[in-house]
Amino acid sequence: MTKKQLLGGVFSAALIAWGGAATADDSITVASWGGSFQEAERKAFFEPAAKTLGITIKEDTTNGLQDVRAQVQSGSPTWDVTELGSNSCVQLKEEGMLEPLDYSVIDTDGIPANLVNSHWIGIIFYSTVLGYSTEAYKEAPKSWADFFDTEKFPGARSMYRKPYNVLEIALMADGVPRDKVYPIDVDRAFKKLETIKDDVAVWWKSGAQSAQLVKDGEVEMIAVWNGRIGNAIKDGAQAAMAWDGAVLDFDCLVVPKGAPNKELAMKAINEFLNPVNQANLPKYINYGPVNLKAFDTGLIDKDIAEGLPSSPSKVAQSLIFNPTWWNGKYDELQERFDLFIAE
Repeated sequence: MTKKQLLGGVFSAALIAWGGAATADDSITVASWGGSFQEAERKAFFEPAAKTLGITIKEDTTNGLQDVRAQVQSGSPTWDVTELGSNSCVQLKEEGMLEPLDYSVIDTDGIPANLVNSHWIGIIFYSTVLGYSTEAYKEAPKSWADFFDTEKFPGARSMYRKPYNVLEIALMADGVPRDKVYPIDVDRAFKKLETIKDDVAVWWKSGAQSAQLVKDGEVEMIAVWNGRIGNAIKDGAQAAMAWDGAVLDFDCLVVPKGAPNKELAMKAINEFLNPVNQANLPKYINYGPVNLKAFDTGLIDKDIAEGLPSSPSKVAQSLIFNPTWWNGKYDELQERFDLFIAE
């Protein structure tokens, strides 16, 4: 199997040329998700890119779509590059909130074609998995149906405080096959969520918060990003994860409309995506490179590669998230989701 077949034919690659170097007195600001994830990106992407380009990369944190809207609508955004979930990238492009990317500078060789868009580009693969306490259960939960089975698997749960991934998980728990999840039956998903609502002790808002919940043993089960729980386990958390029905998704990079250093932002993005820097990410967190040439560098240990969400064995168990389905629906469903939680 070739590296471009890793995702079972779901993804393919495209080719453009590399960009040049920047002057030594330049700087950009990059916003990401904070916590162990941003620390991993700092080591794998930001610091090497800064060294290669001879620039300073300043960092900030983001909570996602609304923060980018606020930056752009202020008329004076301070971020040059920010990371977003796939569905947010799709939506913000439609809203005219993003600068077009310069593919005369950004090399896309090795990057799946559906992760390359005129206004955004993928940066990492990750999966939402079922995390659980190894101390709480003699028999390990294996599926989202087990997550929703509070009689067989009692205990506090935690889920993301956003509807995407959560609605998909609810449908899989209700018996919907992975290849039938889209288009999402929203009413059926909320009905299934109602059955577990009283057992969700925490609706987490950030990856860092979800990792802390795992470390503290505050909940017995959690729908969580694989890299966050993976790092918590490395730090000694008594936890494990199940991959059946994992939701495979990607984050993407964007340049907010009106960013102060657009040209340098393109060069930095190009560096973040080169195969060597991409291959270094799994050293610090178990997220998959989007540049599949990273697997050819020899820098990713075989055992680590097998544990990445974009490995063939993990893809075979996963639901591929569909950000296009969410386009134009997110705000309405987020409002309904917030009301559901508050009731």
